[in-house]
Amino acid sequence: MILDRYFARRFLQSFLFIGAVFMTLILLIDLIEQVRRFDEADLSLGQLLQLTLLNAPAAISEMLPLLMILATIALFVGLARSSELVVTRSIGRSGIRALVAPVLVSAVIGVLAVAMLNPIVAATGEEYQRLADTYRNGGNSALSISGEGLWLRQGTEAGQSVIHANGFGEEDEFALLDVTILTYAKDGGPVRQIVAESARLGDGVWVLENAKAWPLAAGLNPETNAAVHERLELPTTLTRDRILDTLGQQGTVSVYDLPQLIQDLQQAGFSTKQYEVWLHAELARPLFLISMVLVGAVFTMRHVRFGGTGVAVLTAVLLGFALYFVRNFAQILGENGQLSVYLAAWAPPIAAILLPLGLLLHAEDG
Repeated sequence: MILDRYFARRFLQSFLFIGAVFMTLILLIDLIEQVRRFDEADLSLGQLLQLTLLNAPAAISEMLPLLMILATIALFVGLARSSELVVTRSIGRSGIRALVAPVLVSAVIGVLAVAMLNPIVAATGEEYQRLADTYRNGGNSALSISGEGLWLRQGTEAGQSVIHANGFGEEDEFALLDVTILTYAKDGGPVRQIVAESARLGDGVWVLENAKAWPLAAGLNPETNAAVHERLELPTTLTRDRILDTLGQQGTVSVYDLPQLIQDLQQAGFSTKQYEVWLHAELARPLFLISMVLVGAVFTMRHVRFGGTGVAVLTAVLLGFALYFVRNFAQILGENGQLSVYLAAWAPPIAAILLPLGLLLHAEDG
């Protein structure tokens, strides 16, 4: 038990140190990227740092598999150089038994990543999008979907608009069906309400078909001054890709909110494959982090006198990247309907555990 605590502490120390080094580098790189991205917005250093820090949780979440494999390599290379693994084996404890503590620590980190880091990433990602839209357009855009349909808020120089649609049609062009739009002036007061059969997203405008508009100015009778238009254009800063990206941004949705979101999407007539795969992939994350520990250990749990440590480390990292690629590729196939949701989300982590485990059994027991 004392030896397990020692291995667990060494592994956690390696994980935290490597994580701190990578996080520092990523913050510096991302700060430069924010300067480039918002060059025309003339933001202060404080605003740029705020955007960079809001991106930090997402970067940590993406880095976890790499941190796991590097922490494992650092642990077992250090133990091999100090001959601690030789001493451990000499007292009758196998190399696989020595892996129990790092595997348990990685499992705890994986559970914390799903239960705590994921909601933090969702909240900071949403706030980053809000601030980015505000700095770019002078107003923020938002999109939500519920059983009542799609709600979209856009910001332009003239003010804000709230769009509600009961249906969604997408063939060659992005279109909303049964649309109601309420526009607001810069001072926050409503100025016009529009009801249209459809709203098609064009180049910088919403093209409304068979629309009726009511002015909402003080002293005017809205119905008396209403106007009917076969075609009416409403300026927008949104693009088709931005709206579809927002629909597909699982990173801004907490794992706790995904089941309800999937239900709302189904009621509104949207495809939920992408969100279902994302939900199960998040739940399977602890298994994938465990597999990264096993991959890092399988090539480094040998004495340094055998040589080839550099090649072993490189092989472990490359195998980890290969498994990460296979996992992401399986998720893409699942989102496109080529694989079932459960197979796309759970098969890669399980396979990633079995592969290094088989190599470890072969190395330890021949």
